[in-house]
Amino acid sequence: MSQRLVIIDMGTNTFHLLISEIVDGKPHTLVNEKSAVGLGKGGINQGIITDDAIARALITLKEFRIILDAHKVSHVIATGTSAVRTAKNKNVLIDKVKTEVNIHVEVIDGPREAELIFRAVQEAIAMEDKLHLAMDIGGGSVEFIIGDSKKIVWRQSFEIGGQRLIERFHVHDPIREEDRLEMHNYFDSILKSLDDAIKKYKPIQLIGCSGTFDTLAEMNIQHHREKILLEKQTCYLMSLNDFKRIRNQMVHSTRAERLKFAGMIELRVDMVVVAMCLIEHVLVFLKANSIMVSTYALKEGVLYTMLDGEKVGI
Repeated sequence: MSQRLVIIDMGTNTFHLLISEIVDGKPHTLVNEKSAVGLGKGGINQGIITDDAIARALITLKEFRIILDAHKVSHVIATGTSAVRTAKNKNVLIDKVKTEVNIHVEVIDGPREAELIFRAVQEAIAMEDKLHLAMDIGGGSVEFIIGDSKKIVWRQSFEIGGQRLIERFHVHDPIREEDRLEMHNYFDSILKSLDDAIKKYKPIQLIGCSGTFDTLAEMNIQHHREKILLEKQTCYLMSLNDFKRIRNQMVHSTRAERLKFAGMIELRVDMVVVAMCLIEHVLVFLKANSIMVSTYALKEGVLYTMLDGEKVGI
C-alpha cells in the first residue's frame, strides 16, 4: 500500500515542490521542482509582500497545481516562512492562495522552522551522539540549530536572511569593503546568542543547508572536476580552504562575473555574496576546518516529520 505526500515550501526567494510516494514507510521522490518567486523582493524590510510578489507567487502555485493534478494528489502541506510570517499583509496572500489555487498555507514560526530543518539534517547526515551546528540561510531568515542524531539542545531563528541583507548592505556591485565591514559589525550585534551557544555546547562541525550551500558544493565539485551528482547525495564535505577560495571569488566579483563561474546558477547569484559573509562570520565563532553540506532542508524535514506522525505546525 502506498500513499503520496506533497510539500510546498514557500520560501522568501524560492518556492519548492516535493511529491513523494511512500512505500513501506519509505519516501521515493516523484517530483522535486523549484521556482524563483522573490516573495520578499522589494518589501521584506518594510514588513510587506508587494502586489507584484503576490502575483508571482500565484503564477508559480498555479503551475504547481497543474503538476499536483497530473499526479492525482489532493492533500498538500504548504509552509509559509519568514517573508509570510513577518508580513503585515500576509492574510492577503494566504486568502488568495486558498481562493485561487485551493491550497492552505500553514505559517510556521522561526523556532519550529529550525526544528523542521534539523529533522532533515538528522536524516541526511550520520551525526551519532556528537553535537553539530546546522545553519540554513533563507531569503528572509537564518536558522541555527545545535544537536545530534537524537536531539536538539539549542535553536534560534534570526530575521537576517539573504534578501534582507542584500537590500541593506549589498547596494554596490561588487560589494564595497566598508559595506562588508558594516555587515560584520551587524552580525556581531545580532548573533551574540549564537556565539554564547557555540561556547557552551562546542559543536564539532558546521552543517549547511539550502540553496547557498548547494551552490557552494556544486561550484567546488566543478572546480575539482569531481564525478559527483549532488542531487544523488544527501551530504557533501568541503574543506575550509575551498570555502575561502570561493568566498574570495564571490565578494570581489560583479554579478556578471559571478554568473560565469562553473556551478553558479542565476537563482543564487544575487544572494551568494551576503551569504558568504555570514558563513565566514560563523566560521570565526566555530573554528571548524570544513563544512558539511546537507542536500536535505525544510521540505525534507516536513516530509519526515509527517512520516514520524507529528504535526508540522506548532
